[in-house]
Amino acid sequence: MWPLLLSLLLFGLAVVVGRGVARGAAPLRRFTGGETNVSQSVVVEQTRAVARLVTSETILRDVVTYENSRLGSTKRSLVVVTGKVLTGFDLDRGTEVTVDHPSHRIVITLPPPGVMGVEITDLKTYDEQRGLWNPFRPADRDTIFAIARRQLVQAANEVELTQHTEESARRLLEATVRADGYATEVRFGLPPAPADTGR
Repeated sequence: MWPLLLSLLLFGLAVVVGRGVARGAAPLRRFTGGETNVSQSVVVEQTRAVARLVTSETILRDVVTYENSRLGSTKRSLVVVTGKVLTGFDLDRGTEVTVDHPSHRIVITLPPPGVMGVEITDLKTYDEQRGLWNPFRPADRDTIFAIARRQLVQAANEVELTQHTEESARRLLEATVRADGYATEVRFGLPPAPADTGR
């Protein structure tokens, strides 16, 4: 239920932010007799604003089973981990905006969404068995913490959080980055690298 509410809230915010494209073109229409002129820099600015808005935070829970053996002595631990997973877009990986004036088309290419960060909020140990000469040490706690982070990232992928972020970005960008007579298309994937013409 909450992802739907979050999407609606973000949609409302993005509508306010995205209206700059249409407003930016309005003065040009007055001087050019009603002709719409879309500025690529304005579209890039609005794209970045919307991409930041669709960053989402999700609380996930998972179970970590830790086992370590040393000289025939085994220690085990069963830990329930709770954490906040942040998904969104790393715009430094590449964002491309193409404004095709003859065909009145705006094409926005964003990098694929991904997990931006994980914050462990709670670790609860439900079962811990130490070995006879293999006790738990601080290094074991650090290892359990690292395993917990990896498992939360994996859990985020399994529940398709990045797909939800991608769909939210597509809807918001197509609804907000627009101008009279222009259609907006949103794509995901790294923009193509420039051709290497060197010998």
